[in-house]
Amino acid sequence: MTDPATDPDSDLDAEHGLPHDPLWPRAGDWPSFDELEPGIHPDLAIIGLPAWRTSLSPTGAHATPAAIREVLRRYSPALMPDRSSTSRLVLDHLDLAALVTVDAGDVDDPDGPIGEGRAIAAVADAADRARLLVALGGDNSVTVATALGVWGEALPAAGLVTLDAHYDLRDGESNGSPVRRLIEAGLDGRRVVQIGIADFANSAEYARRALDYGITVVHRDELHRRPMSDVMAEALDIAGAAGGPVHVDVDVDVCDRSVAPGCPASVPGGISAWELRAAARAAAADDRVRSIDIAEVDATADAEDGRTVRLAALLVLEALAGVALR
Repeated sequence: MTDPATDPDSDLDAEHGLPHDPLWPRAGDWPSFDELEPGIHPDLAIIGLPAWRTSLSPTGAHATPAAIREVLRRYSPALMPDRSSTSRLVLDHLDLAALVTVDAGDVDDPDGPIGEGRAIAAVADAADRARLLVALGGDNSVTVATALGVWGEALPAAGLVTLDAHYDLRDGESNGSPVRRLIEAGLDGRRVVQIGIADFANSAEYARRALDYGITVVHRDELHRRPMSDVMAEALDIAGAAGGPVHVDVDVDVCDRSVAPGCPASVPGGISAWELRAAARAAAADDRVRSIDIAEVDATADAEDGRTVRLAALLVLEALAGVALR
């Protein structure tokens, strides 16, 4: 009897165990920079930053970049038209495979001062060669390396938007301190917007610290009253007010725990997967956004159906969709 996993004429993808259909291409398996033809400038570059050593809670987040790459194969690089007024725009950009996407690989051991320095350098190189860079975390400490690598000397005019249940203003160096570290590095707190801040997941002292820094805070409850598109438009205007590059930190623990069980700090009552996907697409569609990180997913602690890693993979594709709509 023929094994469909090894039969070259089978409709099963032998490497991934997924159905094969020549009219249904799959996302992922993107080339490296070295495999591109000379003169081609990628639309999007992904880079893995498997940081985990400074996490405040036990995590296997270093396994997540590889898990996201594997799960991307489950999805197609295609948008579907709807009946909205923007449907014609989507029709012009249905096939995201027409965009040039590259995979810059993983930064080896990006934790600690030396590892973070390697990550900053690798991010800077990749971001300089693509329209948008997406960093695959890793815990939330990767926000520092990604933002500093992309901003470079433009740091004084840069802006930051976070989608996160937490302020990340803690003392020390951990996945709970990236926003404070970036402000201390020279980022103006008045160009920081934090979306999704949740009750019972922060302290009163850090709320006061955010106020002192001049950070714009969009509480989780405000998102019940406003569409994500409006919130993101306001956030990007604030973050981009000085004309510098904007980084968007997508901490998946901003989502409800039923959606993101693979995030150690996700809580019941967070935002929906659809809201986070809409935010990622809105961010990537804005020319002021040069980079996005996807953080705090622990692939080793996910639900049996892999829903958190699947959401992270879809966020990559939402970023690609955003670039297509620029």
